[in-house]
Amino acid sequence: MLFFFEYSHFRTLEKNLEPYDIISPVIKSGTVYSFTTSSGVTYEVRFGRKQNNILNATIVFGVTNEEYDGEEYSITNKGEVYRVMATIVDVVRKYKTEHPNINLFEYTGEQSEKEKMKNRNVRLALYSRYIKGVFNQDWTVKSDGNKVIIKKMK
Repeated sequence: MLFFFEYSHFRTLEKNLEPYDIISPVIKSGTVYSFTTSSGVTYEVRFGRKQNNILNATIVFGVTNEEYDGEEYSITNKGEVYRVMATIVDVVRKYKTEHPNINLFEYTGEQSEKEKMKNRNVRLALYSRYIKGVFNQDWTVKSDGNKVIIKKMK
């Protein structure tokens, strides 16, 4: 019973985490946001417009610290994943508000070698769990391999 209480208490805390302070682009039309965690890990969230349709955007985020050798998909394991995800959700909300005409977002979740061997994508499941909090019933979500496409319904 104690385990259940601790788990449910943890889940409640997880949803109420305060995002880290976000550094927004200098200009409103900017596409790069960043934030630094309590342990000093710096993340960058970038939005790119698709060449074939400027109303479609990709979301890319990752670590920018040199200690991770420029590998933006590094696993940091600093115990900050829930607050990091809360911050990324906040960034996507801000971008969506600043760019209301965007009608499609997509992102990918790169698998670790261990996940590939088990045919699982833990990152994608984590991202999907959080990102759905940004979009309401006016949007559809489809997965295609390691890519998720969120499209505004007409």
